[in-house]
Amino acid sequence: MTFARIVSTGMSLPENIVTNDDIAKKVETSDEWIYGRTGIHERRVSSEGQATSNFAAAASKQALEKAGMDPMDLQCLIVATITPDLPFPASACLAQESLGAKNAAAFDISAACSGYVYALSIADAYIRGGLYENVMVVGAETLTKVINWEDRGSCILFGDGAGATLVTASDKPGLGYTELGADGAYADLIHVPGGGSKVPTTHETVDQGLQYAVVKGRDVYKLAVTLAEKVITRALEKNDLSVDDIALLVPHQANQRITDAVQERLGFSEDRVASNIEFYGNTSAASVPICLHEAASGGRIKSGDKVLLVAFGAGFTWGTMLIDW
Repeated sequence: MTFARIVSTGMSLPENIVTNDDIAKKVETSDEWIYGRTGIHERRVSSEGQATSNFAAAASKQALEKAGMDPMDLQCLIVATITPDLPFPASACLAQESLGAKNAAAFDISAACSGYVYALSIADAYIRGGLYENVMVVGAETLTKVINWEDRGSCILFGDGAGATLVTASDKPGLGYTELGADGAYADLIHVPGGGSKVPTTHETVDQGLQYAVVKGRDVYKLAVTLAEKVITRALEKNDLSVDDIALLVPHQANQRITDAVQERLGFSEDRVASNIEFYGNTSAASVPICLHEAASGGRIKSGDKVLLVAFGAGFTWGTMLIDW
């Protein structure tokens, strides 16, 4: 039987660091106010001219180099993003060109903060089905380009960056139990009103600020905590596992209060929950793979460990995946 296993990871971040004190110079807020409500102290912000594909390519290059794989051996490149370089073509195609991965199929998927888990499940299916043997899965975002820096409710939350995962065929189990879900009834909780086919970009839409993200924070918090607790519990039950069997829970970094609530409700110890939101903010589809890269590089995950991913975001979408490391 063929399985899909993660063999290497990579990440890429903008050099520009924007602290809460920097934001406090633009809007009425403070480091204490932001950190107390989100767990964020700073975030990375892309510069003019830097696009999502730049970070996707850089993270992928790092993962390839760590695995000792030539870019020409890559057969598929999937980029999860809601902030593509252009409406089309896909950012994955631009990253593919930058990498020199001429033999790779390339496409984007849009599932917001759950995008990486969705993309990882596609790689798993491709490899198990025998279509490909080497697939790069990337979560990459430049969310700071679609937020209103004068809106205190949203500008404090987001950051830019990318995380990449090289997945290859193996005779050993790797990517395992997966649950994906969505409920479009909650689509208005996090969305960008303008710029699509429903409300095409015009001078009027730009004047109204419809190109910026709208976030209903309180509603998102309630739904995210409930969903995360439910899908994690279901993943454990369906695999006859307990919390103690999970070496590391890697949740989407939306808000530290959400992570803390889920951790407390389910009984995970703090040392077995990945968290880096303090330094990067919410990077949407990039948050889980960035966390995974830092955990793997920092020795928090060892061979044979069980790792559980959980993500939730705009759509409303969610996803969990159980991994044998």
